[in-house]
Amino acid sequence: MLDAAIALALRIQREFDFDPTATLVDTVPGEAFRKRGGVCQDFAQIMISGLRAAGLPAAYASGYIRTLPPPGQPRLVGADATHAWVLVWAGPQLGWVGVDPTNGIWMAGDHIVVAIGRDYSDVAPIDGIVLGYGAQKMHVSVDVEPLEPIPA
Repeated sequence: MLDAAIALALRIQREFDFDPTATLVDTVPGEAFRKRGGVCQDFAQIMISGLRAAGLPAAYASGYIRTLPPPGQPRLVGADATHAWVLVWAGPQLGWVGVDPTNGIWMAGDHIVVAIGRDYSDVAPIDGIVLGYGAQKMHVSVDVEPLEPIPA
């Protein structure tokens, strides 16, 4: 099951274009699938749809990933903003295992979980109603770096 999960993540990473202009926050997974493009939340939703269709429990994870990679490692897609990936149930011995379809990797020490839900709507970082006039736009930038250990 874990081999199939990482294979699906790698296929999504390989066959879909990371394109912030391809989708909007309310784009449904089917539309992102047809466009073969989108952002991390689209790739997570597409992967969750595939896993659930195969009868595997899957959840949507949202948070951040390390901005500056370890020496010699490539910078991950999704750094500097909120990021999304998938948790798949691997049985009682392993529990929930994280898979990042945007980067084609397992969730590891560079992933910081902020929220877990069924899909994006469960963990949206901002939700509600704004009353007013005129267009509004928000830009968020986040840097995630490990701290140096504090001397004892």
